[in-house]
Amino acid sequence: MKFRKYLLELLLLLLIAGAAVVLVDAFLSDKDEQAALNGYVESGHSADSVAARHASASEPAREVSRHYAEHQHPTPNFDPEKRNTVEGVILHHTAEPTVERSLEVLTSKKKGVGTHVVIDTDGTRYVMCAPEVVTFHAGKSVLNGRESCNEFTIGIEFQGNTLEAPLTDEQIYSAIEYLRPLIVQYHIPTANIVTHEMVRKAYKEKYPDARCYDKVDITPAEYEHFMRLFIEEMGDF
Repeated sequence: MKFRKYLLELLLLLLIAGAAVVLVDAFLSDKDEQAALNGYVESGHSADSVAARHASASEPAREVSRHYAEHQHPTPNFDPEKRNTVEGVILHHTAEPTVERSLEVLTSKKKGVGTHVVIDTDGTRYVMCAPEVVTFHAGKSVLNGRESCNEFTIGIEFQGNTLEAPLTDEQIYSAIEYLRPLIVQYHIPTANIVTHEMVRKAYKEKYPDARCYDKVDITPAEYEHFMRLFIEEMGDF
């Protein structure tokens, strides 16, 4: 009986000691955190910004790194005698009902149009040629005063028609995943990521009498949405 009583007293002492350690650790942690927050305020930030910073730190981080399926689907519509200098990106929508139809059009020698990558609504990418290849996606176009945008831009075709439905998040994040290493490798400025409509409009402004019809591709609203997410994901690059 005495041994049992002694054992119970020992266990009670251990529990009390453990609880004391936890309380002391929590006290020190809160004290350190408060000191850090006070220093942040003293450095010129408002109490509201501290609260916002503290709240955001407790929120789960939104997933940024995503991996989408990618397939090789070569197009015969490219210029084998030229090399793309990769200085910009032109965004398009296919305006076709299915990705199969889009791929059929972009590999048709009769139609003679191509692109570097097609991105389906689920984010799946169909790579049609390497970035350094000059393919025929821009037509009559001007970017920063330069004509022949095919020779220095990458073409991205989003499956669908942005006049009828917006780009999916999967399409946008898949495009960012595709572009991220190219942006870094070739130092492509954000200002050189444009839409087909923008380079076509610039061509018409330069050549008012040219036969070049208007084409919304992609819509301004979807372009703005894309660029907002692109800048958010890429940060300082």
